[in-house]
Amino acid sequence: MSADTLRDRILEELKQVTDPVSGKDLIAADLVRALTVDGDTVRFVLEIAPDAAKKMEPVRAEAEARVAALPGVAKASVLLTAHSAKAPPDLKGKGAAQTPRQPAPAGPQRVPGVGRVIVVGSGKGGVGKSTVSANLAIALAAEGQRVGLLDADFYGPSQPRMMGVSRRPASADGKVIDPLQAHGVKMMSMGLMLDEAQSVVWRGPMLMSAVQQMMMQVAWGDLDVLVIDLPPGTGDVQLSLCQKFVIDGAVIVSTPQDVALLDARKAIDMFNRLNVPILGLVENMSTHICSNCGHEEHIFGHGGVSLEAEKMGVPLLGAVPLHLDIRLSGDGGTPVAATGGESTQVFSQIARALVAMADA
Repeated sequence: MSADTLRDRILEELKQVTDPVSGKDLIAADLVRALTVDGDTVRFVLEIAPDAAKKMEPVRAEAEARVAALPGVAKASVLLTAHSAKAPPDLKGKGAAQTPRQPAPAGPQRVPGVGRVIVVGSGKGGVGKSTVSANLAIALAAEGQRVGLLDADFYGPSQPRMMGVSRRPASADGKVIDPLQAHGVKMMSMGLMLDEAQSVVWRGPMLMSAVQQMMMQVAWGDLDVLVIDLPPGTGDVQLSLCQKFVIDGAVIVSTPQDVALLDARKAIDMFNRLNVPILGLVENMSTHICSNCGHEEHIFGHGGVSLEAEKMGVPLLGAVPLHLDIRLSGDGGTPVAATGGESTQVFSQIARALVAMADA
């Protein structure tokens, strides 16, 4: 049976389940979100009003049981999530839900149990932001911090590969997702919910709903710091995070070349507008030393990020070399900060600087 055929059967089955709030079936009430069919495993979310969780739990259980009983389905996982004030678009293409929405909490909120939230951003893609995020999280853990890593790059999630995890997250109660553990860090990524080649085709409101769920419906527990790997640019994810949650600071990653710095300045301007402190800059691919002859060359230029940091009056947290070990370790699922090799030192330096700022 094809995935499309199974998907159609799932939607028909969910029409047999009644939403007690609206009196309609789940499809007519437009409660089904993020429906994915992964072989014989089915996952989706029921988006409900924040005060309807108790009433909707039997509905969630019925929907999960019905879908699990369908031919071709070995496992079904259904989660409840509270929607935001504005409805996300329906993944089935029928438009936004028409049921009334509850107002969102006023002002940015703290994630329960999380001491600090640090975002790692960049103005453009390809500058090594995800590499810095993964290694920074591991280096912070090595400094004795309790660390979480959230991969918020929904369109291009790379942390599952970098952190060497592929197991699907579980949910003991069907409401809160349990993060995975890797290299002493709790981590969560949309990439864990999908096949590596499967794309996320979402408009802004659906991204905002996903951000809310990843922050508030993941069992992060007690953390000293949550590191968030942002998507490149200055879009919906950045805006949603900074408006809905207290962000304690941003680390900006750039290569030394002028075109990367132009875009990094835009990211810096965005965080300034959103009143997020810039903790410092990281120059990635700073220099290359030939492993054969030891010759040093600055492939992407030199010193541009340092000058930008000096101009802004913020620290240059570190200069990460363009080194084969960093690339190989990330592709292999064990970031270099977890190996104890020579390239670990720069990430340890960055981590110690951030810990010192928090303690000051």
